[in-house]
This record gives sequence, C-alpha cells and structure tokens, in this order.
Amino acid sequence: MYEKIKHDIAQDYYINNYSNDGQRFIAWYLRNIYSLDAAEAKSCITDGAGDKQIDAVYVSDQNETVYIIQGKFYSSGKIDSAPLMEVLSSWIQIKDLQHLQENANDRLRAKISEISSALDDNYSICFELITSSELTEAAKKDLEIFSSELAESITLSANLVVVDNDTLKARYDEALNANRPYINHAFRLEAGRYVDMNIGSTRTVIAAVPLRDCIKIPGIKDGSLFRKNVRQSLGSGNKVNKDIARTLRSNPGEFFFLHNGITAICSSISIEDDIMTVKDLNVVNGCQSLTTIYNSSEAVKNAEDSYIMFRFYEIADTERADVISTSTNSQTAVKARDLRSNDKYVLAMKKAYEQYFTDGYFITKRGETVNTAKYNTAHTVDLTSLGKQLIAWHSQRPTISYSESKIFDKYFEQLFHRTYSPKNIDALFEIYRAVYENWKPENPLNLNESLLAMKAYAPYHHLFAVSVIFCEINNMPDTVPDPSKVLALMKSTGLFDKVIKMAGKCLNNAFKIALQEASQNSNKTFNAPNWIKAKTSLKDIRSAVANSIMSMDMSDDNTLSALQTGLKMNREDFSSRWAAD
Repeated sequence: MYEKIKHDIAQDYYINNYSNDGQRFIAWYLRNIYSLDAAEAKSCITDGAGDKQIDAVYVSDQNETVYIIQGKFYSSGKIDSAPLMEVLSSWIQIKDLQHLQENANDRLRAKISEISSALDDNYSICFELITSSELTEAAKKDLEIFSSELAESITLSANLVVVDNDTLKARYDEALNANRPYINHAFRLEAGRYVDMNIGSTRTVIAAVPLRDCIKIPGIKDGSLFRKNVRQSLGSGNKVNKDIARTLRSNPGEFFFLHNGITAICSSISIEDDIMTVKDLNVVNGCQSLTTIYNSSEAVKNAEDSYIMFRFYEIADTERADVISTSTNSQTAVKARDLRSNDKYVLAMKKAYEQYFTDGYFITKRGETVNTAKYNTAHTVDLTSLGKQLIAWHSQRPTISYSESKIFDKYFEQLFHRTYSPKNIDALFEIYRAVYENWKPENPLNLNESLLAMKAYAPYHHLFAVSVIFCEINNMPDTVPDPSKVLALMKSTGLFDKVIKMAGKCLNNAFKIALQEASQNSNKTFNAPNWIKAKTSLKDIRSAVANSIMSMDMSDDNTLSALQTGLKMNREDFSSRWAAD
C-alpha cells in the first residue's frame, strides 16, 4: 500500500494543497476510504504546529461518529507504542475541550466546537491510528490496554482502531468496489454437531462451531464480513460486548448455552467429508460477538469444548437477506430509522406515488436497487432523502436535515403521518436535484470553500433559500410555498435556473457575513459546521434574501419586476410551517 499511496499523493492536487507527505497521506485516506471530496477532505485536516497530536477530525453524521485521526506514513519497518501514546494524549486532551481549544491551532480550534456539538448529540468517538506499516508485538499489547482504558472510561468512552497496512488495503479494496463478491470460506464441521436440512426451499445448516475456529474467519478485522449487518462493531466498551468478553475469559465452555448464535447468509453451501465450503459469506447478525471473539483471541485459542452456534442460510435474494438482517438484530436495538420502511403511512405514500407516476419508483429500504430499464430515474425518489427535504422545506429547518436519527425518530410523525401529494414529492426532488448540481468540484456558483466542503448539510440550506425567495417575493413571511406550484412557475417563466442560482448566492452571502462578523470578534471562533446546524444560519439566509431583493429594487434593471411577475403566487399556495422544534 505504501507504494500505491506514494504514487497517488504525487498528483498535483495533493502537492498543491498539502505541505508534506504526512498530510497528503491523511487526505488520501479521507478521500479514498471515507469518499470525501477535495474540499471536504481539506476541511478535516488539522495537522501542523499546535495540532495536539490530532492530524484530522472527521464528523460523520451518517455514522453518528467523531473520527479523531492520527497518521504515520512509513515506507518500511514496524511502529512502536509512541503513536499509541500520542492517541492516548489526544484522548486526554479531548476530555477538556475548553482547554484544548485555547491551546490548539486555528484549524483544530474550529473543529473543537464541531466535536462539542456532536457529543451533545450523543455521537460516539473513534480514534483511528492509520499507518502504512504495522505494530510491533509490544505495541499490540499496549493497544489492548489502551483500547480497554478508552472503552471503559466513565468521563469519555471511545473506540480505538489501528488501521495498519493489511486493514488499509482491505478498506481500500472495499471502497474501490463496493459490489465485489463477499467472502468465501471453509468451515471444519464436527460429526454429530451439525444439521443440514431444507426449510421450505432454503438450504439451512445449523452447526456448533469451535470458538477457536471463529478467529480464522476472514473479514472480521476490517468489517467486510458484516457488510449487510445493520451496524458495525460497537467497540469493547459496549455493555453486551463486555459481557461476551467476560464469558470468553472466565467460562468459555458455557458460551454455547449463554449466546443466541450467529446468523450468516451465503450464496451457496457445499459439504464434503465434514468440510463445509460457503461462497459470498456475510454475517447479518453476530458482528458484536465475532469482533469480541476476535479481540479475545488469546482467551479462545486454547479453549477446549467451547462452541458457538451458527445458522447458515443459502440465500441469493438480496432483499430477503436485508429483511433477515434487520429482524435478527435484537441484542442492541435497531434504531427506528432502520424500520420505517414498513410504516403504514410510508407504504401508503409509496403506493400513491407509484400510482400517480406509473414510470416512477419510491425507494423505502436501505440498499434497495432500482431497475433503470423499467423505471424513470427522473421519477425515482427515496424515503431518506425525502425526509431531509421535507424538514428543510416544510419545517423550514435545514439545520436538522443532516440528522437521520432526528428525522426518523423524533420528527417522523410530524413529517410523514399526514397526506402528502405525489406531485409535491416529485417537485421537491426535482428542485433539490437542480440545487445539488451546483455543489460539484467545478463550483459554478463560486461558493466559499468552507461552505462547499459541507455538501452533506449545506445543499438543504440552499433548498430552504429557494422557498424563502418565494415567501419574500410574495410578501408571505413565516409560511411555506407549495413545492409543485413553485416548480411549475419556475419552469413556465424560464426562471428556474435564475432562482436556483439566486438562492445559492444568498446562502453564500449569508455565510460570508457570518464569517466576517466572527473575524471581527477576537473572542469568537467561527465554526462552519456549527453555523450550518444552528438556527442563526436561517436568520442570516432570510436577511441575505431580503437584501438581495432590496438591491434589485434599487438598481436600474428589470430583474425584480421579472421576478415579481414570474413568481407571483396566490395566498392559498402557501401553508403553515410544519412544527419540528
């Protein structure tokens, strides 16, 4: 991997944007493993004088995790415990964010408030030590100690992951081809300790697998074995995982009777001479257990007569595998947003949409694929995106659009337990697609670089700004325009592109003014992600839209007149805001 990365970071992008190979290595990791774009990756880098052993901070709202990253880019040899000590040092400092912010460099100082905001939302913390090398044996022992200390901390628990050369390669391969075949593996079955049968038309093997054989299953360390699981490892600090580890250490012989077992999906099963070969293996329930067994390898290597129950299902149907994955995860409850696809209001909305748009498709399940030969992509919508658009437009709270947990837990009934027309669903998606077209690396609207780096959040503020323009033009403050009427007007008057661009420029101006005000206040640190998640941004955007319209009124051209005429709507085309806070 070292040679591969060394070649990649010699590209102009890395040379021109980062001052040394250490920063370029971390930027490469963020871009290739977490799929961040150039602006997003650059905004995460904190490396430099005053970085307090924190090279990068990446807050993933999708995973609800704060990743604190330390990188070591070495060409050969092994690394000792020194980098682990740096991670431990950064963990100690993060426990006192105020003190850390006072002594950090400007890039890290801006990230501190973002970390604080994420912790207020109960995000977890994951420290990642990424290296192109590997740990010494002594460092591996220290890793076990440090991992336990971080996970069991009362004041600030965290997970510590070492992404060494092998893990780095596995993650890169996974990111490079998300649809590559799953893992193939051969299990040694013991006579009298497995049953091979058919349940209906599904081949099923139930087997007692020795605990010591579990640590040989590929894909546990890098997580690729659990791709269809509803969650990855929750770390050794999780209560269930602590109990599992305790049993493995103290009484492994009882493990089979105390544990619910592992559920695995594979595309084919063959058994010959008590050797079972499975293809495209994926564990859909048992991630916590297998990762804990793997991390307790020394305890289980010599465990005699110690087993865990496996259920192997020969299933090629992806959708059926998804249902099994959700249904069998009960040790740590599946969050509500993973189950909303079966809500009766959602199913009614899906039915109504697909009846109205006969060539359209409403995606309700995560990972669901659409037959593009059968359905029109222009009329393909999905539940997750719709929730984000609804709360941005109808609740006028794009500040919440980033949080799927809030949308599908706290505000789900307000957003979805009502009648909503298929025309409005389709209009919201079409307007948003036009908005998002401006959030590409070419930056057609010349957006501020920090704003462009937040394309996971800010496009919903752009969508919000479109609605505000219609409210201001029609003198209907504190209301929400009908999306289908808005779309129809913009198209019929030829003002579609103009309004989208105007909304984007108003958002950009609002951001610039907030940034300038913060720079004039020496006691105030401006943090872009925190601004985009705060209600202050909504007030700033409304002011920017009003000022834009006022400047048109004072100019000599007919722009304002064209907008007032072309975007004129009736009072009944506006409705009250849907409450969300």
